[in-house]
Amino acid sequence: MNENAATLILPTEALGSEFLSMAAEYRAAGDARYQAAVEDFPAYVRRLVEYSAGVNLPDGRVPSTTYWLASGYHIIGRSSLRRRLTPQLEREGGHIGYDIRPSERRKGYGTLILKLTLEKARESGLARVLITCDADNVASAKIIEKNGGEINGQAISDRSGKLISRYWLRL
Repeated sequence: MNENAATLILPTEALGSEFLSMAAEYRAAGDARYQAAVEDFPAYVRRLVEYSAGVNLPDGRVPSTTYWLASGYHIIGRSSLRRRLTPQLEREGGHIGYDIRPSERRKGYGTLILKLTLEKARESGLARVLITCDADNVASAKIIEKNGGEINGQAISDRSGKLISRYWLRL
């Protein structure tokens, strides 16, 4: 991994085919998380821009800025930063979520995307952030801990019924 070559960018329609390639990797792995992008990519990007501005948020959602970790025109992963939490997000979800496309995993990009997103959180004025992950997701736990996360407890997910770990990170 060339850490200097990968940076966080804001979503753009110009990288539509590249993002849809990432979505196809997820689908091939049995994960349809980017189905909305597959169905209508321009509308997907518009929603991300609106959500960042706090416009047209679905009930229970807070403004969140999505970033893509990219190296040139290659999208490596995605992160999202929520600047405030609801009671549900305090339990599960936290301030930051991130994922790395399947073909780019185990290359250090998870640690990098979290590091860069933490910098964005600091720039936005947050003093500390909450990040959660499934307790059995050892890779994600290591990424969070490498970035200074300290476990603050565990809970059962309302969505999956799985045990989740909650980490606080001081910025």
